[in-house]
Amino acid sequence: MSKTKAHTIHNLYEGVRGRAVKILNRVERTDAYLDKLLDIELKDPELISVDKALLFQIVHGVVRWMGRLDWILNGFYKGQFSKAIPNLKNGLRVALYQILFLDRVPDYAAVNEAVEFVKKLQGQKPADLTNAVLRNILKNKNGIRYPNPEEDLPGYLTAYYSHPSWMVKRYLKRFGREEVEKLLAINNEKPFLTLKVNALKVGQDEFKELLKSVNLDFSQGKYLPEFFKLKNLSNITSWEYFKKGYFNIQDESAGLACRLLDVEPGMRVLDMCAAPGGKTAYLAGLMHNEGEIVAIDRFESRLKILRKNIDRLGITCVNTIETDAMNYEDGNFDRVLADVSCSGSGTLRKKPDIKWKHDLLDLRRMSELQYKLLEKASTLVKNGGIVVYSTCSIEPEENFDIVNKFLQNHPEFKLKDITNKFPPELIDEHGCIQTLSHIHKTDGAFAAKIIKCN
Repeated sequence: MSKTKAHTIHNLYEGVRGRAVKILNRVERTDAYLDKLLDIELKDPELISVDKALLFQIVHGVVRWMGRLDWILNGFYKGQFSKAIPNLKNGLRVALYQILFLDRVPDYAAVNEAVEFVKKLQGQKPADLTNAVLRNILKNKNGIRYPNPEEDLPGYLTAYYSHPSWMVKRYLKRFGREEVEKLLAINNEKPFLTLKVNALKVGQDEFKELLKSVNLDFSQGKYLPEFFKLKNLSNITSWEYFKKGYFNIQDESAGLACRLLDVEPGMRVLDMCAAPGGKTAYLAGLMHNEGEIVAIDRFESRLKILRKNIDRLGITCVNTIETDAMNYEDGNFDRVLADVSCSGSGTLRKKPDIKWKHDLLDLRRMSELQYKLLEKASTLVKNGGIVVYSTCSIEPEENFDIVNKFLQNHPEFKLKDITNKFPPELIDEHGCIQTLSHIHKTDGAFAAKIIKCN
């Protein structure tokens, strides 16, 4: 390789490192979500596609494995690693992630680049510290120790599988060690990309042929055949058939709540927390674009995304309204979907930053609003109509606990039996749908079907 070329690659790589640290600093210090910050960075025309892929991989990887990285760094850092300057802290995390998880960059290069980066931003002393910590880790790389699982199982799972200890302790009580290890391990895997066919524009067989024609390996959904799981991640939104509206990007688990709603052409349906509109679009397809779906959201900017999506998909039966669901008064719907905002604990593969952003207090705070939204939904459905309450969470406080409390306070509503409609492995002990990533190979999600009795 020529010197000029090597120099160029080095400079480009430096750019990726700088951007990665910048994003990680912001994720840690603000409420901003990883994907939004990454999107802004990836739109920069100066970044070539190979660097975009590397930036995505490093930032997601560091956030996914932050618990393990911090455990190791804590053991080699003199003083409290958690109190280090953000540039130093995230510079070390990025370098250690490369050393442990990426083969593309030799260890010594990862160390040198981290040292140069920290020196440029923070000066010689922090750069020397970076050098000492990373070289010490390299020397002892094969002897890194985690807590002994026989003596401290929660401590071991927290450090080794990189999840917050409050989450690990809860899951141990619920699932036991063997299941917890499977769940935590799958949360750390790279996510699949799943496509949902738009039946208004293309049949499943034709869509299969289109995927084959561009050499995309896929498997069909286990529970819903209109979903196609891609085996290799690709820049799918630039494919001409995305622009033509042949498919949406959506996890198979999201389809279960829509199926549960039992919509038919000609019905009047309310999607209470609709944006960005994946479920709205699925419902429109199930209704053959006949009838009316009212899609509401608090933010016009989010509704704009929804409208753009349904236009692309050729859907015409959706009316959008910018309003807070709690203030919406127009009742008398055949069906109401209350797909409420939640902790997102079922989506940690796709959104690894969520596990570090929420705690038990957030669960309690969210569950209060979730209950209010379900109560509100119940006022908007007609007699004999159906409400589906759904989340992308695996936490009981956000799921059946809410439904149970609602049913106790509202005897005019009943949980509808779904045993003949769905495979038994999707139905939990309460008669609701609950998926878990390590069992169902989808995101974790919950959905309950509630009927308003006449």
